[in-house]
Amino acid sequence: MSDAIGELAKRSTAADVLYTVEGHVATITLNRPERMNTISGPMLDLLTELLLKADGDEAIRSVILTGSGRAFCAGLDLSDAVKDGAALETRSMSSSTLDLKSTPPTVLFNMDTPTICALNGSAAGYGMDTALGCDIRIMAANAKMAAAFCKRGILPESGGTWFLPRLVGWQRAAELIFTARTLNAEQCLALGLVAEVVPEDGVLARAKALAGEIAANAPMAVQAAKRMMRMGLNETFNDHVHHVFLQLMPLFRSEDAREGMMAFLEKREPRFKGR
Repeated sequence: MSDAIGELAKRSTAADVLYTVEGHVATITLNRPERMNTISGPMLDLLTELLLKADGDEAIRSVILTGSGRAFCAGLDLSDAVKDGAALETRSMSSSTLDLKSTPPTVLFNMDTPTICALNGSAAGYGMDTALGCDIRIMAANAKMAAAFCKRGILPESGGTWFLPRLVGWQRAAELIFTARTLNAEQCLALGLVAEVVPEDGVLARAKALAGEIAANAPMAVQAAKRMMRMGLNETFNDHVHHVFLQLMPLFRSEDAREGMMAFLEKREPRFKGR
């Protein structure tokens, strides 16, 4: 009986995070619209698994993360952790909730495959941290962001205190985190938290168009560029240019580099194979 219940739970969780592939683009969708895509412990594990799956697949050149329904993600689902007004019990949460090195925002940051967050709706708390873990964010005009942690008696536990100062500067990050203020789409755009704001019904289409544009370029070059950007956050200039040179040498010897040069000389679009 317990095996049957376990299998049912697995199927239920799988339906909560969807994975689809179109061409060289993988789309991962949080699929609990009735709960505003709040993330349960098992969903954290599955989302991490699917992100790593996409990053490890040589055929995938860009990844879109989005939500279904009216929200992107309203944060962690604490309904099992908080009962009858009791204090938060960390032992009732998934192990992945506690192992921050394996949570989605950390995995997103460390992925070499470019990631786009299609913010179909609002992102709050953990949902905002997850969105900030993506390389590029496209936001619906009616969506909002809220670093609501301090209103809940906690702090941004999955990257917000690292991402926000780098994206908007110390002073603005302090204001957003300390006040737990909610931002509308235009405010997010003005602060540089998102790359574009588009009509509500055009978010996923715009994200797919951008993902396709990225996927059309040489994947090894794009991934190397992302690695160097990530390393550069904590390097001196001299160390960084040395590491860039080391990344450049194998790219010069690749088939894609030769194809890129030939396409330029022949005035045609390149056809990259990822090798």
